[in-house]
Amino acid sequence: MIAFVLVLRSFIYEPFQIPSGSMMPTLLVGDFILVEKYSYGLKDPVWRTQLVETGKPERGDIVVFKYPPQPNIDYIKRVVGLPGDTVRYSARKDICIQRPGESSCKPVKLSNVQDSPFIQNGIPLIQMDEKLGEVGHQVLVNPLRRDRVDQYQPRNGVNEWVVPEGQYFVMGDNRDNSADSRYWGFVPEGNLVGKAVGIWISFEFERGADSILPTWIPTGVRFNRIGGID
Repeated sequence: MIAFVLVLRSFIYEPFQIPSGSMMPTLLVGDFILVEKYSYGLKDPVWRTQLVETGKPERGDIVVFKYPPQPNIDYIKRVVGLPGDTVRYSARKDICIQRPGESSCKPVKLSNVQDSPFIQNGIPLIQMDEKLGEVGHQVLVNPLRRDRVDQYQPRNGVNEWVVPEGQYFVMGDNRDNSADSRYWGFVPEGNLVGKAVGIWISFEFERGADSILPTWIPTGVRFNRIGGID
């Protein structure tokens, strides 16, 4: 039984907990997700060398990966740029992608701009529908926060990136509250852990200021969040 669990977690599916709001509104703090580990190849669980190739990330995939500056930490973001792409992120907080062989940059479609139910630091966030390739999803932006282009990598003030071969450009859906490829660079293919495919349970942790319960104890289950992930 132990061997079965080890094989399952090493090569097939592994559960992960969402620790931050960087992927809101798609993923919330307290979501527990399943990651399909064979989506991008079967890897040696120790050395992370690829044993069998099964596929590559597609634009719009939500991926779990080893954070390049600290590979002992797992991150989760959405794939925006594929190898060879040129990605631009404007001060208006929209994305433009020029694919290999194309002569111009094509804006990523945004629609249905509206107020969201989410508030961060007392500021109501704006919610939009975004479509990356064939994948439609929602993103959040803070209407009062300026684009932090002065913190972008590899050079401050540069908001355009050419994705190297074998690497990926990723971003969080909560655009103004996500440490992602804009700030620390690309994700090497070897760092990929797998594709997020579903939420198997979701806990609520909100409580009143007068609550005596420890913060790690859930206050409820969000059954409406259980299911697949877009």
